[in-house]
Amino acid sequence: MNRTHILIAAYLLAIVIANLTVAAFGVIAVIPNSFVLIALDLTARDALHEVWHGVHLRRNMALLIVCGSVLSALLDYQALPIALASCLAFGASGAVDTLLYARLERYAWLIKANGSNVASALTDSLVFLSLLAALTGLPWATVPLLVAAQWLAKTTGGALWSLLLARRAQAVRA
Repeated sequence: MNRTHILIAAYLLAIVIANLTVAAFGVIAVIPNSFVLIALDLTARDALHEVWHGVHLRRNMALLIVCGSVLSALLDYQALPIALASCLAFGASGAVDTLLYARLERYAWLIKANGSNVASALTDSLVFLSLLAALTGLPWATVPLLVAAQWLAKTTGGALWSLLLARRAQAVRA
């Protein structure tokens, strides 16, 4: 298994586990998932950007996002609303991440990954939690606090994941 396959497997595993744990445990799983699993996905997305730069990046990322959500729903049909919210949130945050990551192209990988994750984590949090409230009855009054907590967890976790993935991402581009 090469580096790219490991990143793809980690991305899919993280998104599926995150979706299924929210389906099983509810909103209480959102913040720990954000720190560990979603932060891994946001950062792995940046490492995959290095691999797929100029070679079907958008198509490949869209396929990963959709596959993660479909796998989640296939493993637990009760996770369908969460998988749908996750798919749309990752799509929106992926678009934001791609734009910012490209704008930061001349910088070192750690700056590109963390700089793009700041905005994409906020986008993902806003879209996911708004859709979760609309689809599952999560009280709207809790959404702003959860967005802030989730954003903080994703950016902090993403910074840690970026340190762990930095060597891998730089080896891929070299």
